[in-house]
Amino acid sequence: MRSTRSIEILCLVLAALELLWTRAFVLQPVASLALLGVFTVAIVAFRAARFFPGRTRLRLEIESWSMLAFVTGALWLSGKSSSPLLNLYLLPLILSALTLGRLVTGLQVLVIAACHVGFALATPGVEPWTLAYAGRAVGELAPMLLVAYLTATLSADVSEARERIENLAQTDPLTGLLNQRMFNEVWQRTHSAGTAYALLMVDIDQLKAVNDAFGLEAGNEAITLVAQCLRRTIRASDQAARFGGDEFAVLLIGATPEVADAVVKRVRNNVYKTTLDVRTRMIRCSVSIGVALHPRDARDMRDLLSIADRNMYRDKELRRAPGSPASV
Repeated sequence: MRSTRSIEILCLVLAALELLWTRAFVLQPVASLALLGVFTVAIVAFRAARFFPGRTRLRLEIESWSMLAFVTGALWLSGKSSSPLLNLYLLPLILSALTLGRLVTGLQVLVIAACHVGFALATPGVEPWTLAYAGRAVGELAPMLLVAYLTATLSADVSEARERIENLAQTDPLTGLLNQRMFNEVWQRTHSAGTAYALLMVDIDQLKAVNDAFGLEAGNEAITLVAQCLRRTIRASDQAARFGGDEFAVLLIGATPEVADAVVKRVRNNVYKTTLDVRTRMIRCSVSIGVALHPRDARDMRDLLSIADRNMYRDKELRRAPGSPASV
């Protein structure tokens, strides 16, 4: 919005210089002052009144189209399509291309082309159906179309790059799950809201044995397998993260003890049923899981994490006991 204000002021100043210091003011002083005054009041009022709070896109659309209308009016008073202000159309186009996308920008290009034809029809001696006019119009409008297209493309690329950077900052590159830092932020927000939830700590059994026997690539495939199983098992409202190494954390929002137990069973089954194909060998993985419930087990986040960790290692020890299922 600060950039929009700067563009609007620049547009106003340039138009004022042309309208007040040329024949336009001499021939149509009232219309020139009225146009400049209305646009100035609109800029100030839109900032002071803060119309449409929280709806930034709508505000940008209104200001972009208002600027386009102002430029059209300034052109009409200062010589129409022969006015030196014709290139002011680039300002609303650049604003739209940077903030509103290709569709709105393309529509504005069409409106500008229609205005160009309208100027020609209103100018004595100019025939818009001739090749001479068509060549001049293409020469004047093509740069605007090119600038609009390149700016919109650059804006889309920048937005995509920003999303990728934000995604890399929030997710684990191997699994695509949240990383520990982002998970802690989500967990902190959930905890501060006083919501009931279950915290699951999940650890892959005997991953070191897989790494030693088949290499780190096989270990990474096992980590990815467990991450996929977690993603398939939990709800969209829940959160899962790679907590580090072969350990994962899961936040089950609003989960009761019964729901948490059901999720634990589904995770175990999904991991065990999904085999890992390594060098023509089928490997079955398993996981140890510890659960802590808020607020039943504790109200402090550190205490909950400690309880979930202890339960996870207790589960791991039980699974190593004689008669328990093989870990891998």
